[in-house]
Amino acid sequence: MRVVGVFDSGVGGLSVANALQKALPGVKIILREDKDNLPYGNKTPDQLLNLVEPILQQMVKAGCEVIVIACNTVTTTIIGQLRLRIKVPLIGMEPMVKPAAQLTKTGCIAVFATPTTLASKRYGELKENFAEGITVIEPDCSSWSYMIENDQININQIQKNVDEAINSDADVIVLGCTHYHWIEDTISLLVNGKALVLQPEKPVIEQLKKVLEQLP
Repeated sequence: MRVVGVFDSGVGGLSVANALQKALPGVKIILREDKDNLPYGNKTPDQLLNLVEPILQQMVKAGCEVIVIACNTVTTTIIGQLRLRIKVPLIGMEPMVKPAAQLTKTGCIAVFATPTTLASKRYGELKENFAEGITVIEPDCSSWSYMIENDQININQIQKNVDEAINSDADVIVLGCTHYHWIEDTISLLVNGKALVLQPEKPVIEQLKKVLEQLP
């Protein structure tokens, strides 16, 4: 039986682990979270590296043959450094800017993500490479991870962010943090058909299948 690791800062990873397990029932999933050091969304790359690398090393020792980094913040800031230090394949999750830019009809998309993700070089590259000529709205979702992690869902705050996107003519909303997957249905309800909501679990599942097929 293949062993796949899933790492995230908090409860967002469970959503990804559940999706992977449903798609690949014959695979053993090992989930690791770092709730003691939440939130990740306001930490520097050096701080993230010091927190994440030891956990991934432990996951490799526990038998993980592939690790899914179910954290947009980690992926967009330090996955390159982690790949130099971790001896198994790493599959990252990052904001779906490219498909959003391809799908928009209004020429405007919204990315809901953490401050660190939005400030990362990788996110800047995604916009530069795939969203040229596209307006990208980035509502302040800095409180969302804490809200979701502590089960303190503030519908008014979510509505405010959704309204900012919709009122700016965004017709695609990208969920750039796995925590937000837990409120995807709520966001879709508030969007009320005015925008498409994207998150990357399906593409990650397909990528994981390819990586597993290539393992010795």
